[in-house]
Amino acid sequence: MGDDNASPRRGYHHGNLRQALVEATLELVVEKGPLGFTITEAARRAGVSPGAPYRHVRGREELIEEAARQGFEIFADSLGRAVARAAPSPLKGIEAAGRAYLAFARSHPGHYITMFESGLSPAANPELKIAADRAFAVLTRAAEALIASLPRDRRPPATMVSHHIWALAHGVVELFARGTPGRTSPFEAEELLESGIGIYLRGLGLIPPDAAR
Repeated sequence: MGDDNASPRRGYHHGNLRQALVEATLELVVEKGPLGFTITEAARRAGVSPGAPYRHVRGREELIEEAARQGFEIFADSLGRAVARAAPSPLKGIEAAGRAYLAFARSHPGHYITMFESGLSPAANPELKIAADRAFAVLTRAAEALIASLPRDRRPPATMVSHHIWALAHGVVELFARGTPGRTSPFEAEELLESGIGIYLRGLGLIPPDAAR
């Protein structure tokens, strides 16, 4: 749906226009992509004049960066809760983190797009990098707990394991969990991810080859 037909926001609190613009950005990136809208459209969606945003932000990129920062904070909290609920099982914790990844991508599409599809470099924004690092640290701690049972000479770096799990989850999201036209699978996204994680963990020796899932 085009921005011209959207109902402008009128209910933001005085002094909170920046957040209203971030929320408008989250809607617009879903509708038009991270490069498909202007800050004027975000202002219109927030119900203010085209010049009003520049009293709060430098431009569209700053809105996208803030949306991504908030997304990583939500993402880190979601991963942390999922792993905590699975305690004390490290295996269930890493599986729960994968499912939380899929759930986040589905329930926060605007945040997901700004975080992973807008071309942002967290290293260029200290606050964004802190938030992104916090999210990744949750997965790394889960990986550390998971591989602690392996002999030291067979134990891969925890960051390598967490990167592998992250890559598996991200690939399933991108290919099968976000409704990309022309990409279908006879299997549910959760099934694809959990079976992929299972194969990976069997290769590490963390699941016996004949163990029932």
